[in-house]
Amino acid sequence: MNRRKFLYATAGLGAAGLAATAYQGTSFSKVTPGKTLQMPPLLDATQSQSFELQAMAGSTDFTGLGNAPTIGFNQSYLGPTLRVKKGAVSAKISNAINEPVTVHWHGLLIPGEQDGGPHQPIAPGESWSPELTISQPPATAWYHTHIHERTAVQVHAGLAGVMQISDGRDDERGLPNAYGVDDLMLVLQDRRFDENGQMIYMQNMMDVMHGFTGDTMVVNGQVGAVATVPKGIIRLRLLNGSNARIYSLAMSDSREMHLVATDGGYLPAPIALKQVQLAPGERVEVLVDFSNGNDVSLVSGADINQGPGGMMGRFQQLRNFFNSSEFTVIPFAVDERIMVTHKKLPDTLDGKTPSLTGLVSTTRRLSLDMGMGPGMMMRGMMGSGMTDQMAISGQSFDMNRIDIKAKRGVLERWIIRSDMLAHPFHIHGALFQVVKENGQKPRPEYSGWKDTVLVEQETELLVKFGQIASSKKPFMFHCHILEHEDAGMMGQFTVA
Repeated sequence: MNRRKFLYATAGLGAAGLAATAYQGTSFSKVTPGKTLQMPPLLDATQSQSFELQAMAGSTDFTGLGNAPTIGFNQSYLGPTLRVKKGAVSAKISNAINEPVTVHWHGLLIPGEQDGGPHQPIAPGESWSPELTISQPPATAWYHTHIHERTAVQVHAGLAGVMQISDGRDDERGLPNAYGVDDLMLVLQDRRFDENGQMIYMQNMMDVMHGFTGDTMVVNGQVGAVATVPKGIIRLRLLNGSNARIYSLAMSDSREMHLVATDGGYLPAPIALKQVQLAPGERVEVLVDFSNGNDVSLVSGADINQGPGGMMGRFQQLRNFFNSSEFTVIPFAVDERIMVTHKKLPDTLDGKTPSLTGLVSTTRRLSLDMGMGPGMMMRGMMGSGMTDQMAISGQSFDMNRIDIKAKRGVLERWIIRSDMLAHPFHIHGALFQVVKENGQKPRPEYSGWKDTVLVEQETELLVKFGQIASSKKPFMFHCHILEHEDAGMMGQFTVA
């Protein structure tokens, strides 16, 4: 243990009692399942290749206790599932709320001027009409606001949605594709509610440190819903749309989930897994066999970042003491009246394993910095927060500073380091290959193309940038714990 790590650890242990007092815990509310889960409305633009979104204010009754103020795209909370295909796609985004927003196309390989990052705000009453140039294979991407220093609060209030890139060939692949029947889109979020059903977003010291987490599961904007499925093979598209929570997902009866796609699209063949870890911003697609007719739930273990154990170097005993146990994400009920279209798993798919080869022109070493040290906890508890503590490689985000100048088509190695917490690291405008995690072979979830990766200590990536981004409309790289991003754990880069 070097001197820096020793100071972090001893500072944390000395303040453990103080932290325990402030820590609210992550025990999930017991919600009695009732209503049938609804999918986000499908906005299929594969024929017109055009769509419109409007950021709008509304209200949502999540708990049955009363309407909570929310915002969404084309509706009161979240947005529609946009379905598009390769080619030019005309979009129009209008802003009907009383503060600026952006729309970042998370997972799309498009130029910086189309990316929708913090340099492309849409003022109240204004609109933005980008022509999206989509040239990548089928994948599940998403879109969300990315306004500087307001991303966390706006996404928490509802400004996010799903985008599916489709080529119409899933029947040939043997993949379920009836939207909302055997192809379910599940947006996973955690929220807090008060006794009147109002959504709470008030950060205490631990929320500032770890990112904001909730005590109630919300799936597709609904609390206490049950997903109804036919008695066959079901496709689950899972998006972690939470601000900060990291899920460790499994089926409650330990049946296998067959991984068929990651952030960037399909794998060469399904991979059977008992557990899938999903950090904020990540997406996976899995096939689950419900042919035995038994009801089951998708469950998660505790967030590995939560509690003083996560903050202080992930001391296992403290983590186990403070963290909640397994909780239900979404229950499934088998309905034999629904026609089954897929009774067997595909043996192969047409995705490709990432294999970036050639001369590495540049190796970049980046550290995800939290500025931990003696006195940090007291500052947080006194309400001053730590917005000046978050940084990448010692520099907090500056809209006027370009941190990296990359070259188009040139292979780079990025080695990302995090000594405090696990951080989901996202790169705009590119897909990358995860080469190593802490010197070892990456986990199965990282065997495909990725745009977001969970960094626990050290992760090595290979990335080749294929999209242009100017200094006026640069790409971002950042932690996807949204409170960390807003507080400065973000940088920006050009590609020329």
